Amino acid sequence: MLRQVLQTVEAAEGPITLSELSRRLDIAPGALAGMLEHWAQRGRLTVESGAASPCADGGGCGSCSGAMACPFVARLPRSFIAVQTIEHRDATD
Repeated sequence: MLRQVLQTVEAAEGPITLSELSRRLDIAPGALAGMLEHWAQRGRLTVESGAASPCADGGGCGSCSGAMACPFVARLPRSFIAVQTIEHRDATD
């Protein structure tokens, strides 16, 4: 099962979210999270954080204390990418 998770992430064209991986493998997200952490700790996967995207004008509107507190900023889901995919992408740039 662990190998199948890694192979699916490696086969994805770019980062893949936990929910998409769960759908493709028909495995509960809670169970997948531990498997993905296993591969990340071994250096086979990289986790791209679900950071908030900045305000459109770059400076913000001033109505809140920043992107993490802003109700208008989209928070992207965490995604996972195989380390070999990153190395290949860097080599072609």
